[in-house]
Formats: sequence, structure tokens, C-alpha cells
Amino acid sequence: MSSESTYILLCHLHELPEASSRSFVVKANGETIDLFLVRKEQSVHGYKNSCPHTGGPLDWMPDQFLNIEGELIQCATHDALFQIESGLCVSGPCIGDRLTAVRVAIEDDAIWFITDS
Repeated sequence: MSSESTYILLCHLHELPEASSRSFVVKANGETIDLFLVRKEQSVHGYKNSCPHTGGPLDWMPDQFLNIEGELIQCATHDALFQIESGLCVSGPCIGDRLTAVRVAIEDDAIWFITDS
């Protein structure tokens, strides 16, 4: 396995406004990855779009991953709540579990998904 990383452009920073979320499907290393980004306080956090409890997608509508207050990630299936910064479940049947984080970087006003080649 190569130690080099591959960068895949997801979007530009202006396409993910503060306190918003957006989904993406990328192909990397022969697999399709369903992921989403959340922008909070000028940071961008990325996770696989899969609930640790059901394995189903988290979004209740396209690009809608946050609760009504925009403070937590909310699962559409059973309303579990996850911290944006860590992916930790703080409410619901999977309390204490975490979303699976994906590596992302902000460079040159763009958001990149990083995968090992």
C-alpha cells in the first residue's frame, strides 16, 4: 500500500456556507464513498453518511444533516444527535458511538477529500 495521498476536490468554500451541510459521493480506491461535510466556525468536518446504529443514511432531505438549531448532526431515521466537531453521539440509541470521520482539507479556497492511494 502506497503512503501517498490522493486529493479529490469536493467543492469551494463559498459553496458550503457557515452552519450548513452538504453531501457528496466520491469514487476512491475502487470504492464509492457517500460522505457529507459540515461547516462550523470556519472549520469543515467530514463524515461517512452512515448512522452507527442502523447503517442507513443520516440526511432527512438532500444536504440536510443538521438539527433545526444547526448545532448538531441529526439522524433522519431515529433522531440520534451527534456533535459536529467529533461525530460523538450524545442522544439516541447509539449514544457513545461515533460517526466515521473522513479526512478533508481546506486549500486554496477549496475543500478536498483525502484518501490513501
